Amino acid sequence: MSKPLHPQILFRLSVIGQLASRQQLAHGEIKKIARELAQQTYQIPGSRRLFLSESTILRWYYDWKKNSIDGLNPKIRADKGKSHLSSDIQDALLTIKQANPAKSIHRLICTLEEKGIVGKNTLSRATVHRFLKHKNLSQRILADKATIERRAFLAAHCGDIWYGDVMHGPSIQTPGGMRKVYLVSLMDDASRLIVHSEFCLGETALDIEHVLKQSVLKRGLPHKLVVDNGAAYKSATLQSICARLEIRLVYCRPYEPEGKGKLERWHRTFREQFLGEIHIESIQNLSDLNARLWSWLDQFYHRRPHTGLSGKTPLDRWREDLVHVRQLGFKAGKIDDIFYHRVERTIRKDGTLSWEGKFFEVVTYITDKKVILVIDPYTQKAIRIESISGDDLGAVVPLDKLSNLHRRRQRPHDSQPQSLNPYASTASKKSTETKVENLVELVFKKHQKQLEIPFKNYQQTNQ
Repeated sequence: MSKPLHPQILFRLSVIGQLASRQQLAHGEIKKIARELAQQTYQIPGSRRLFLSESTILRWYYDWKKNSIDGLNPKIRADKGKSHLSSDIQDALLTIKQANPAKSIHRLICTLEEKGIVGKNTLSRATVHRFLKHKNLSQRILADKATIERRAFLAAHCGDIWYGDVMHGPSIQTPGGMRKVYLVSLMDDASRLIVHSEFCLGETALDIEHVLKQSVLKRGLPHKLVVDNGAAYKSATLQSICARLEIRLVYCRPYEPEGKGKLERWHRTFREQFLGEIHIESIQNLSDLNARLWSWLDQFYHRRPHTGLSGKTPLDRWREDLVHVRQLGFKAGKIDDIFYHRVERTIRKDGTLSWEGKFFEVVTYITDKKVILVIDPYTQKAIRIESISGDDLGAVVPLDKLSNLHRRRQRPHDSQPQSLNPYASTASKKSTETKVENLVELVFKKHQKQLEIPFKNYQQTNQ
């Protein structure tokens, strides 16, 4: 009975198949084909990577040429199962881990450092992980009382719960050269419908807000949005937008991706059925990639029966619950304003304020006050200012010092006609002003009393 082939052998043979099937190859053709194969994406067994290097493909090909299928068998490390850790460190790791299986590798290393068994930053995580894996202790096992109970659930209606997450994608050609892209997606729980998904050049809060904006414009408002615990999702701008849209923003606990299990499963499907099929080298730019993504979603994924929906398609399930979906309503008319960013600023005495190194001046002359500067984050343009309570205080314009050179200044106007004598108002003000002795006069009088010199006599003597 023949021995079953290792999955890596079959995978490697499928990669070099284009080379292995050729009887004759011209000079330089091997490297050319290997270079083309390196541009494709692969579902590598036991790995989350999507690409192979040209040198790896060539090595597999020459191993196959030399030893046939046996040459593609993964080589076992000579030191497999052996640890270079000293017996003292091994014993300490086993004792601590067996006493508390929930301890992470980081905490194990810190414990050894605190006990003085190893020096600080001398023990690597990979070394500890390999040792524990060989001893079948690498998995963190929580105590029974701390074990998290997991149960399958489903939202009652479409729009009740949306999930948001980012998946790292391939590198594509852009006007600025090769750039890595990120897939930002929002999924409806009840229907598994992707309310919106888009490849972006980053995974910032602004990218997530953009996808959320497109989602609510197309599919209405969710009651709850479940997202990661990352910094981009915890930004003040995203929280403010969700508050204005009356969306409850819920954060998953750190290191618990199971909270978004449906979306994580969809990412796996996406890698297999989209990234595994598309020819990345033929993509010209980001718009080209997104056009194919949206076609695949609308014409393929949304119209395919889903096992989790009892054979219904995501689109059919969504249509069943249209009556339950919250519509934008009057918010649609001010959707841009809802997604504007707002930052607190102080207006200077010259009627200006600054933001991101740029200076603006207010139309309404307000000074020494804290205001809210409203910004369009996509165009980086300042729109207006608002009071702290949200009242509109007028527009802002970029500061133009040259124009201000000839601009007439506003001055206060008295209710009574002013005299032609420029000193008249000052003189009358002084005459009616109640004289209040200042500190110098008070000290002077006190000093004179101490010297027992009558103040009036002193005045007469100096007249």
